[in-house]
Amino acid sequence: MSRTPTIAVAGAGALGLTTALALADAGCAVQLFDPAPLGDSASGVAAGMLAPVFEALLDAEARPHLDLLLAARNLWPALEARIGVRIDRAGAVALGDAAFLGQMDQGMRDLGLHPIGLRRRTLEALAPGLAATWREGVLTREDWRIEPLAVLEALRRAAVEAGVVFHARAATGFEGADRLVVASGAARDLAVVAPSLAALTPIKGQIARLLTPLAPGLVLRSADAYLVPVAGGVAAGATMQPGIEDRTVDPAVTDRLRLAAEALIPGLAEAPTTAAAGVRAATRDGLPLVGQGRHPGVLLAVGARRNGWLLAPLVARLITACVTEGEAGPYAARLEPARFARAGQGGTA
Repeated sequence: MSRTPTIAVAGAGALGLTTALALADAGCAVQLFDPAPLGDSASGVAAGMLAPVFEALLDAEARPHLDLLLAARNLWPALEARIGVRIDRAGAVALGDAAFLGQMDQGMRDLGLHPIGLRRRTLEALAPGLAATWREGVLTREDWRIEPLAVLEALRRAAVEAGVVFHARAATGFEGADRLVVASGAARDLAVVAPSLAALTPIKGQIARLLTPLAPGLVLRSADAYLVPVAGGVAAGATMQPGIEDRTVDPAVTDRLRLAAEALIPGLAEAPTTAAAGVRAATRDGLPLVGQGRHPGVLLAVGARRNGWLLAPLVARLITACVTEGEAGPYAARLEPARFARAGQGGTA
């Protein structure tokens, strides 16, 4: 290109920040717009799991896309080095009755993976205080984890150092830039220039955080809930309520999450608890809209459902390829915003 491309990015969640940094690293002049404080988004509420395996095992829509999810996860070490954060690679362990564990073990093998069976003594070492109910587990090292708030802060810091200019307001259009990247989650404020946003469904999710020294050394996943070690304790989650976009914390949901956490580690019963709710956006096939929108100059990076953190570096790479006319790679077509219109599913490209 004969001059520096100018880009406006709408949204400072996982997708927006990661994309803004990648574009700045590629030589673009980037401005990022978001009226909310850093972390006040679905990305900040999330548990931070980079979990391609359990997504494929527990979500029928995700199962055919394990290759894409693993490819996205494999881009994280480069981002880890770029922004100076640490990925927790301890893994995730399934806990449950013989039928559930058999399903998880066989499911991993069917995906071409190599699960590790764990006995009670090993489980006790990995998760002190684990309820006596849980005698066996199935471990995968393929699922990783990050601390969302720490990574958001590191992304912003790296973006500022790379020249990204932040604005504490919403983008109302191109803001004078050559291109607009819509990474604003479930918000539809930019639907006039990005009609594909109409294809997104909001999904409310709630998570509970328990302050405790009893945090396990890895992610625990039962048929009912997950328990994730976080700074100062554990996060228990999560819920998914399609079609709901308010962020009001429901005490009844918090209580259910606490009970699920206590079923895993009984000592959590007395732990001080806070809760938060976020609103994600999803498409009907569970994959985000990434790439060129219908309006010239508009690019979409939205609709990652509960996999925003996992997919963030892949989304950033695809958007950067669109701007720089570089090689998009093998996953671009699967995420194209126009795919619903092509399939005759009533979506608007």
